[in-house]
Amino acid sequence: MNTTSTPDHTLSAPAARDRSRLWAALTAALFVPGVVAAGLLTLVQESAARCLTYGEGCASGLPARWFIWGAGVAAVAFVVAMAAPAVRVRQAAVVVQILAECAALLVILSYV
Repeated sequence: MNTTSTPDHTLSAPAARDRSRLWAALTAALFVPGVVAAGLLTLVQESAARCLTYGEGCASGLPARWFIWGAGVAAVAFVVAMAAPAVRVRQAAVVVQILAECAALLVILSYV
């Protein structure tokens, strides 16, 4: 007679961790250095150098409404990503936050 028995309990995999809040905080923290880097990249262009050096070809100013719109949408999405109780809502908010931050950075890069 075989006395070895197999356990009846099944090994269940641990639930996948939702890291949407971590990604929201990380992308929000990297937005300011991204703005600084985008500004420096804009200043490296020849037209910006000509504007700074000789005052030629200077544009009137950064289209602030588009940058503020992108940064504002990113800020609202960040708040939603941090406060929403549902995982899918947080994940969608992180995607919107990343896209809005990219749009705001593209406004800076495409300015000159």
